[in-house]
Amino acid sequence: MHHIRSARRRGSSAMRPTTRLKAGAQMKESAEKNLQAKNLPLDVAIECLTLRDSRRDIDVVKDPVEEELHKEVEAIDATKKALQQKISQAFEKLCLLQEVRQQLNSDHRDKMETLDIDRGCLSLNLKSPNISLKINPTRVPDNSSSLQQWDDFSQFNKNRAEAEMKEATELREAIALTIAETNNELEAQRVATEFAFRKRLREMEKVYSELKWQEKNTLQEIAELQEDIRHLEEDLHRKLLNLKLCHTRLESRTYRPNVELCRDQAQYGLTDEVHQLEETIAALKQKLAQAQ
Repeated sequence: MHHIRSARRRGSSAMRPTTRLKAGAQMKESAEKNLQAKNLPLDVAIECLTLRDSRRDIDVVKDPVEEELHKEVEAIDATKKALQQKISQAFEKLCLLQEVRQQLNSDHRDKMETLDIDRGCLSLNLKSPNISLKINPTRVPDNSSSLQQWDDFSQFNKNRAEAEMKEATELREAIALTIAETNNELEAQRVATEFAFRKRLREMEKVYSELKWQEKNTLQEIAELQEDIRHLEEDLHRKLLNLKLCHTRLESRTYRPNVELCRDQAQYGLTDEVHQLEETIAALKQKLAQAQ
């Protein structure tokens, strides 16, 4: 029992993969949001380059503005690749942490069961009513292990968990650093691009005044449309969660035993709610398709 308690203490200190999983998932989500946030700047930069391709005659020049825009597109592409790589690494690490957590949970359950058995044995005495002679009680089960093997297994689980958690921490730090560095690089490039634009605009203010106004309105419309789409997607996501909840409740209630499996008010209410949610989801999907 002393060995098992010691192993449990080691296991408890290694049960932090759950915390690491949450932290890793949050960092992965942050990287995904940062990756998603790069789409609009990329679209804007590409749109600017596309707009400038419509210049005519002598105005078709490879000026500093065009050079900086190309740099911005390249910088955003490089940033997206770096973030995507980190997201893939985070996904793989989350899978490993999940595997470690499952192994630790399994080992922990086995040890809890063993503790219960040994506590029961310790509570037995000569007056216990349930003691009796057994057939070949000194036999060694085929799948039994030595104390050293048992300790090695427990230590291996602990060491593996700590190693994975250490790597997960390092990966989170690397992701945070990548996010910060790429944001700084893109911000510097954005400033450089805007400076080139301002300089060029001063040279051709009259020519670009109308174009600047159109670009501003286009960006505003894009932002508003994306906001509308985001609200629709959020609403659709909430409705899907409600539908999953209703489905799960209905499915769970099919396992009621015998006469308890009756079509009660809750059953009808859940069924009506499913139909209403399905109609709402269909309408939201149609609106979302139209908006997109």
